[in-house]
Amino acid sequence: MMTMRFSRFSSRNWTTFRGQPLTEISGALGDLGTFLPILIALAVNDSISLPATLVFSGLYNIFTGWFFGIPLPVQPMKAIAAVAIARDFDGDQIAAAGIFAGVVIFVFTATGALRWFANAVPIPVVKGIQVGAGLSLVISAGAKLKGKMGWIEPRWADNYLWVIAALVGLLVTNIYRRVPYGLILFLLGLVFAFVSLATSGHGDLPHFSIWIPRAVQPTTDDWKVGIIQAGIGQIPLTTLNSIIAVVHLAGDLLPDVRTPSITSIGFSVAMMNLVGTCVGCMPVCHGSGGLAAQYRFGARSGASIIFLGAVKLIVGIFLGNTLLDLLYSFPTAFLAVMVIAAGLELASVGESLNTTRAWDLGNNDRSSSLPTLGLAEVKLTDEERKRRWTVMIVTVGLLVAFKNAGIGFVAGMLCHWTFGLPSLIERIRSRWSEGRIRLASGRGQD
Repeated sequence: MMTMRFSRFSSRNWTTFRGQPLTEISGALGDLGTFLPILIALAVNDSISLPATLVFSGLYNIFTGWFFGIPLPVQPMKAIAAVAIARDFDGDQIAAAGIFAGVVIFVFTATGALRWFANAVPIPVVKGIQVGAGLSLVISAGAKLKGKMGWIEPRWADNYLWVIAALVGLLVTNIYRRVPYGLILFLLGLVFAFVSLATSGHGDLPHFSIWIPRAVQPTTDDWKVGIIQAGIGQIPLTTLNSIIAVVHLAGDLLPDVRTPSITSIGFSVAMMNLVGTCVGCMPVCHGSGGLAAQYRFGARSGASIIFLGAVKLIVGIFLGNTLLDLLYSFPTAFLAVMVIAAGLELASVGESLNTTRAWDLGNNDRSSSLPTLGLAEVKLTDEERKRRWTVMIVTVGLLVAFKNAGIGFVAGMLCHWTFGLPSLIERIRSRWSEGRIRLASGRGQD
C-alpha cells in the first residue's frame, strides 16, 4: 500500500511539473520572503552554517515533496531564530535548542499526545491561528519596509518605487494566476543583487567552494541556554502552526490530494531537527505560512519543492558561504511583497469557517487525521455562527496583539469553553435534579 501511495504521488508530481513547469518553479520560490532574511541574519551572526542549512533543507525539500506529494515548505523555526538573533547565539547553542525541540516533538508524536491534542482543538481556534499568523506576516513585512525604505533609498534597486511596482504586479497576477510571478520576482531580484554587488565593491560574488561538514559540540551550558531561552518557547508554535495548522491548510488548499496525517508531519519535523542541526543546519519545521506562500505563487505538487531542494543541495555543496554577500544584496522590497502575498493567502482561509469546507462541518473523519472535504452539510444557527466567529476573532486578536501563537491559542480555547459553560451548568443541574428525585423516590418507598 505504501508503494502504491508513493507511486501515485510520484506520478502526480511528474504530471503536474511537466504540465506547468514555470508555475511550479514559481511556487517553489514563494517562501523565500521568509526563508532568506532569517537565513542571512543567522549566517551573518555565525549562529548556523549557511552551506549545511542549504544542503539539509534541500534534502528535506526533496524528501517531503516525494513522501507527501504536496508543496510542504521547510521553514526556519521562528521562535528559536528570533531569540538566537537577539541574543547572539553561537552554533552550539542554537543546535541545542533545535535538537531539544526535535526530541520533544518526537516524544509527543510517538506517544499519541500530539494526535490527541490536534483532535481536541476546535476548528475556530485553528482558523484563528492561521488568520493571525497571516496577518502577523503582513504586519512584519510592513514594519520592515517602513523601517528600511525611502522613495529612492537605500539604493536604486531597493526602494518604495519597487515595492509599488511589485504590489501592482501581485494584484495583476491575482487575476492571471498562471503567470509565474514568484519566478519573475526572484530572477529580477537576483539580477539586481548581482549588479549591486558587482558595482558597489562591497562583498564578493559567489565562487566555487566545496562544503566540508563540521559537527557541533554543545557543552552543558550550551544545552541550558539553548533549551531554556529558545527551545521551550518553540514547542507551542511548532505544535500549533507547523503541524496542526499546516495539516488543516493542506486540506483547505489541496482537497483533491491525500492530506498528510498529524503523526507523519510530527515525525517529519522531529527528524529534521534531530539530523541536520548536528552539523550546523538551522532548526526547521513545516509552516502554514510557507505552504500558503508556495500555493499562492503557483505550487500544486511536491515537484515544486523537489526542484527547490535540488537547487539548494547543489549550491550548498559547491558554493556554500560564498553566497552570503549575494543573498544579503537581494532587494528587501521584493522579499517583503512575497511575505505580504503569503500572509494574505494564509489569512484568507478564515473565510471558510462557517461553510462546509470547514473540517467539522463537512463529511470529514477527524479521528483519522486524514481529512477529505465532504459534501454533507451541517446547518448552523445564527447564534452558532456568531460564536464560532467570535472564537476565531479572539484567537486572532490576542495572537496579533502579543505576537505569540501560544497566547492566541489559550485565549481562543478560553473563549470556546466559556460559550460551553451554560450547557455544562444545565447538565449539572439536570443530573442534580435527577439525583434528588431518585433520592426522594427511594425514601417514599421506604
